[in-house]
Amino acid sequence: MKLNILCIGDIVGRPGRRVVAEKLGPLVAELNIDCVIANAENAAGGSGLTPQIYNKLLRYGVNLITLGDHTYRKREIITTLETADNIVRPANLSENAAGKGFAVYKTGKGPVVAVVSLIGRIFMKPADCPYNTIDKILPQLQSEADIVVVDVHAEATSEKIAMGCYLDGRVSLCFGTHTHVVTADERILPRGTAYITDIGMTGPHDSVLGRKAENVLKSFRTQMPFPFEIATGDVKMHAIVVTVDSSTKKAERIERISIEAEVLEETGYDSDDGKPEYFNNHF
Repeated sequence: MKLNILCIGDIVGRPGRRVVAEKLGPLVAELNIDCVIANAENAAGGSGLTPQIYNKLLRYGVNLITLGDHTYRKREIITTLETADNIVRPANLSENAAGKGFAVYKTGKGPVVAVVSLIGRIFMKPADCPYNTIDKILPQLQSEADIVVVDVHAEATSEKIAMGCYLDGRVSLCFGTHTHVVTADERILPRGTAYITDIGMTGPHDSVLGRKAENVLKSFRTQMPFPFEIATGDVKMHAIVVTVDSSTKKAERIERISIEAEVLEETGYDSDDGKPEYFNNHF
């Protein structure tokens, strides 16, 4: 059976959420999407996720949510991480960390899609070995899922490409997130795994990775902290759509998607973003 899986790149702030709300439903209908996966670790004020935003993303049509290095930036999400079965934090964090390393979603057609989140170790905070972690998880998923998708949340392109090579033929799709810049290397690897180094960003692209350029430049030039405020211009949703044969578990197609928002944004924040951090000078 052929399934179409839509994966949405890092959702950044209110502008990113708004374009998902505006465009996801029509896109799912147009492309006959069976499962929607979104990285939402920057969805709340550009860093973290709140329960309010989590619930809204589900209402917009997202089925599975992945996170990354900002998983715990908003502490109020911890209860959701401990109780919900459709959201994952990086699996190679401490085994004592709140949340799950993988989640599953039963599609309307029947086959079950599993998503696993892994975090990189190059230019990132310390984490357990992602290779050992995925080796432990994949046998567990053999009886639970027909299709396995892996989100590699990493800074170094080499680390993401290496994981793609390692997982070729073992999962149906391996995609990268975190750098917010879409790459043009989407392909089907030799053993049937769809791969792309980074899906890109869903949010304001007239920016520095979703933040207003002025204060980012001040921080880079002075080495002083400045608030990295969410930008509002040129809002786009970056995503990929992948077609997988659930019987062979091999990918047959991977395509990049870029959709512009029709509604112009005037503000980068609303009450769902939670308590703002004045010196939120990180990406």
